Amino acid sequence: MATSLINADNEYIVTTVQKAKELRPFVEKAITLARKAAVLEGDDSAAKELHLRRKAATYFQAGNRNFKREQSRFGGNAEGPARRTAGVKALQRLFDELGERYKDRNGGYTRIIRIGGRRKGDNAEMAVIELVDNPREKAAAASSSE
Repeated sequence: MATSLINADNEYIVTTVQKAKELRPFVEKAITLARKAAVLEGDDSAAKELHLRRKAATYFQAGNRNFKREQSRFGGNAEGPARRTAGVKALQRLFDELGERYKDRNGGYTRIIRIGGRRKGDNAEMAVIELVDNPREKAAAASSSE
C-alpha cells in the first residue's frame, strides 16, 4: 500500500481507516529518509544517500525476483532488459521528488480524512490517506487567493 500511495498520480488512495492508520508510519519514515538524503552535504554524501536509499527500500517491495533469470543468457528474456517493479519506481519518486518537496518540513507528511461512507460487505469505515502539500492542494490554494 505504501508503494501505491507513493506512485499514485493524484497522491491519495482510498482505503479503510485501520489500514490508513497502519500505513501512515511506514510512509512517514520513508519520506523522512528521503528528506535526510535531500539535505546531505560533504564528501561522503553519495555513500550516505545510498545507505538511506537502501534503508528506505525495506519499506517497499524488494524488486524484481526474476531479474537474474530474465537477464541470464541461458534461460533469459530475449526482448531486452527486465521491467522495473512498482517498488523501484516508488523509491525513485521518493528520493527524486518527495525528498525535495518535504526537505523543509519536520514530519506530518500524510493526512487521513475519514469519508462518510462504509464499505459494502463488511461495513468497514472508509478513509482517504494523502500526501500533504500536493500539487492539487497548492493549485486550489493559489486559485482561492486570487
